[in-house]
Amino acid sequence: MPVYQKELKIRHEADICVVGGGPAGVSAAVTAARMGKKVLLIEAMTSLGGLGTHGLVPMFCQFTDGIRFLAGGFGWEIHERCLKEGACSPNDEKDHPHKKGSISIYCEKLKRMYDQIVLEAGVKVLFHTKLCDVIMDGSKVDTLVVSGLGELYGIKAHTYIDCTGNGILSVFAGAEYGLGDEDGSLQACTLCSSWAGIDWETVRANGFHDLWPRNTQFIEKAYEEGVLDTCDLHLSGMWRTGEILGGANAGHVYGIQDTDEEQVTKAFFRGREQVAQYEQYYKRYLKGFEHMECTGTGALLGVRESRRIMCDYVLTREDYMNRAVFEDEIGRYNYNIDIHPPTSSKEDYAQFEKDMKLEMGVGESYGIPYRSLTVKGIENLLVAGKCVSADHAMQASIRVMPGCFITGQAAGCAAAMTEGDGNVRKVDIKALQKNLKAIGAYLPNYKE
Repeated sequence: MPVYQKELKIRHEADICVVGGGPAGVSAAVTAARMGKKVLLIEAMTSLGGLGTHGLVPMFCQFTDGIRFLAGGFGWEIHERCLKEGACSPNDEKDHPHKKGSISIYCEKLKRMYDQIVLEAGVKVLFHTKLCDVIMDGSKVDTLVVSGLGELYGIKAHTYIDCTGNGILSVFAGAEYGLGDEDGSLQACTLCSSWAGIDWETVRANGFHDLWPRNTQFIEKAYEEGVLDTCDLHLSGMWRTGEILGGANAGHVYGIQDTDEEQVTKAFFRGREQVAQYEQYYKRYLKGFEHMECTGTGALLGVRESRRIMCDYVLTREDYMNRAVFEDEIGRYNYNIDIHPPTSSKEDYAQFEKDMKLEMGVGESYGIPYRSLTVKGIENLLVAGKCVSADHAMQASIRVMPGCFITGQAAGCAAAMTEGDGNVRKVDIKALQKNLKAIGAYLPNYKE
């Protein structure tokens, strides 16, 4: 086996380095920078926003519990700027009145919004910068090894935040993780897509904007007639993203681990094949879509489930069911246990419907403890976003973008409160909660 050695030049140093520029990463970086810290945010792609931009995911899931705004602080800022700056559909509440404050995404406007926010906050951002390895010093992350456009080089910080979605920074640092359910099965992936030429008035008049079951009523017929090659009863649907534009969360690619580039490559091939099939499905069976044309597919695969990093506390299905409260709570959230089936079988779809019926009521929520962000066994590393510490069921709730805003904001605030050694467990919880409350976080159980 060949041995590779190279002298590593340190090109950047910061107080805090955030890896991954999705919703959690932007929230973490901006929060820490606004607290006066020197923050470096590295991103492998060419814009911020992750799946909401590069992945063409067409909507933010709910921000509220039906009464209170749960993603308070950074999430509130994004929500309000989207509405004010026209970065979402003006008819979202009319189209989806049951979604507790969900809004669609105009991805190009959202990209520019994120650009403005990080630049105004003074965050240093590096695109085309991919994490390759981590150099440890005992139980501390010492140096990140990254690949730019011309060389491998090093980055040093006091505190690091893993917002990669698949927990790759934590894994390189030696962290433990979970993957899949008790049988190792993972939620299905989707390659999202964008469309033009949609007659939204006709769509609305016929009720096909509903997520399900109405927009899926012809699935079995389409399968029998050869329009679809898989009888997948779970079609999330199409969201309005402009006057004649829509974003589709349609089709499932099964059995994919985004920790394996060969599997992800196959998923892109399969996803693009499915987009062509769903074009025929919408045009043939659903009114208002007869003249639609595909304008693009995601540059990122819509991976709902990847590694779940093991932290000092693992959120569980029981915490969801009990509407758990924690002394070290950094936020609360309310979203379904939304486990997309691992296969297209009717049995797995029935289990999906059963889980979705566990949806929390208006005014209900579960707590998120700080301990679910502190990576087990590593002193100066926090995790935020899709790969926080949770079991298979709870991850299916907390994974969505408003949940990422909540955990990202908390990680950024905590990282800014670490001392020179970057130890994330030395952060005073009451002081952290006070700081979070001051920037708008929803912490009803915090008492000074």
